Amino acid sequence: MRLRMAACAASLLLAPSLALAETAEGEQPAGAGSGQPPRAVIELYTSQGCSDCPAADALLKQYIDEKNVVGLTLPVDYWDYLGWKDTLAGPRNTERQRDYAERFGTGTIYTPQAVVNGAVEVLGSSASEIERAIAATETALASSRVPVHFWHYGNSVIIEAGAAPYDAEPKEATIWLAVVQKRVEVPVKEGENKGETLTYYNVVRELTPVGVWNGRPTTIRLARADIMKPETEDLVVLIQEARSGPIIGAARLGD
Repeated sequence: MRLRMAACAASLLLAPSLALAETAEGEQPAGAGSGQPPRAVIELYTSQGCSDCPAADALLKQYIDEKNVVGLTLPVDYWDYLGWKDTLAGPRNTERQRDYAERFGTGTIYTPQAVVNGAVEVLGSSASEIERAIAATETALASSRVPVHFWHYGNSVIIEAGAAPYDAEPKEATIWLAVVQKRVEVPVKEGENKGETLTYYNVVRELTPVGVWNGRPTTIRLARADIMKPETEDLVVLIQEARSGPIIGAARLGD
């Protein structure tokens, strides 16, 4: 389903409790990431009120099961008026999708939409379109990839982003932290999916900018207590040029 984009200015703020810090000497990472960037980050914009979306939700699960792909579900709220209020949606997801629409010059937002590596948008229920987007962006971004290590130690979660590749001309990038719930089942009582129980995977409950990368190695330490909530089951880091540009680095906490 498609919707004409309205002008919107996103205003996400850095969480005040998150701070930059160097890793203390002698710390040993637990659950550290490999530092090898995944071949693709797939953001799926979906809605419980969209009858075209369940096929895309199921397709995303197939990609999530691939160890070298990061798949994220970002439920949006603009179909709520059709009779069912999406229980997982948030306005920030809609704002992020609008930011992409503005950058891509499409002028529309719709569901199910997949944004691949922050660089290409395609129909989220089309495996062939997603595969083509992965292949194209993997090649285009190969020389810009940034290694990311991500682990927890004691009461902290630590992110290390490496330097820009040799001879690359780095652009300033936002370091995002996604708080993820791995699996959510939702019985839908009204709207286009009335009577269905829908299953969502890697649902983004919060997406917060926690730092800036400018081509040099960067270390960020976050207090676990400020991040880990009852529904938190995984954490994902994205390094994204500007705020809605190509994604040049990513890691899951458990990798």
